[in-house]
Amino acid sequence: MIPIDVASRSEVGARSHNEDDLRHGRVGSMVYAVLSDGAGGHSNGAVASDVVVRSVALSLQRVGSWPGAQAGAVLREAILQAEDTLNAGQQGLKAHQRMHATVVALWLDAAQDQVAWAHVGDSRLYRVRQGVTEQLTVDDSVVQQMVQAGFITAEDARHHPRKNQLLAAMGSEEALQVHTLSAPDALCDGDAFLLCCDGWWDVLGAEDIARTLDEAGSPQGWLDRMADLIRAAALPNQDNYSAVGLWVGDPHEVTRILG
Repeated sequence: MIPIDVASRSEVGARSHNEDDLRHGRVGSMVYAVLSDGAGGHSNGAVASDVVVRSVALSLQRVGSWPGAQAGAVLREAILQAEDTLNAGQQGLKAHQRMHATVVALWLDAAQDQVAWAHVGDSRLYRVRQGVTEQLTVDDSVVQQMVQAGFITAEDARHHPRKNQLLAAMGSEEALQVHTLSAPDALCDGDAFLLCCDGWWDVLGAEDIARTLDEAGSPQGWLDRMADLIRAAALPNQDNYSAVGLWVGDPHEVTRILG
């Protein structure tokens, strides 16, 4: 069974409080990680992200064995249950009064060599495989739609004034569409995964994610090196920045063998 190492880091940035939340854990051969970025007045964003993360994590902890081809459906149901929990106390509230949150969840089985993921909003999942960084999720955002329509480039999107405007989030009154896989993906020895909020990926490019992985000796060291880059950028209104890093085996060993 491939060993899996996990680490996490969450920083307040230049904000007065941290509205991100994250959690990871193991159940037998299964490993999960969940991250959420909350939004809402009077620190309600922190409540929203906490509710979402705890609910999804508890749902995955209750699964006794890897559900095979149904892994994506189980993830979707876990997120929809979290949505119900978040909305339970928001009946009758107007749109500007509601709590909202993003979510990205990764779930893998080291015994079956399979992985599944799901997300809502603009918190992202990246995979680095053989030194190449791939963004596995597509943001639910106005700017992402503009990129897909060909109106702006991906580089333009990083600096667009509407880059934080979401089209979907947990806690909205609209029906929630959870993005997930129709079937689990293959898990490969040497894969590295990064779940992160927009305060993290907004500063870093794909090359930064791959380079810091190459330089680091552990998942925690990888996150720390990326966090150093975010801090060095010294954005005047730096958002909370949080991430979970997972190494499947040793990414460096696989790169050395193939290189």
